[in-house]
Amino acid sequence: MSEGPLTHLVIEPIKSASMKELTLLYKEAGWWTSSYDSHPEFLNDIVKDSALFVGAFWGKKLIGIGRALSDLASDAYIQDVTVLKEFRGKGIGKKIIQTLIEKLKENNVDWIGLVAQPGTSSFYEELGFEPLKNHIPLKYKG
Repeated sequence: MSEGPLTHLVIEPIKSASMKELTLLYKEAGWWTSSYDSHPEFLNDIVKDSALFVGAFWGKKLIGIGRALSDLASDAYIQDVTVLKEFRGKGIGKKIIQTLIEKLKENNVDWIGLVAQPGTSSFYEELGFEPLKNHIPLKYKG
């Protein structure tokens, strides 16, 4: 990525992607577990069944992703935002988030949330997110 920082970057909604590229993104993000090795095709479902899934492309190469879970009527949760390590620090993650927000707002979604990993709050706060006061994220442990 030697030319202008984002000269060849395209971020757009997608409904399918290369399994190889998706797997690399999930592995580099640290989200891949050995249990996924036996059924990596779940990635296809994540892409096609998310209310909104965007890919960041450098030429034809998928270098970043982000998705939103939503009813596309009122609420949405952004998750799985990542960029390949070699492309990080160039504003691509911000552009992915901005694209997700723009597309959600086009559907009149007026409540957009996410759960930030420890140490990433300032990244999201710069994009207009704020801590959700008096709420605690919970995960089913079953």
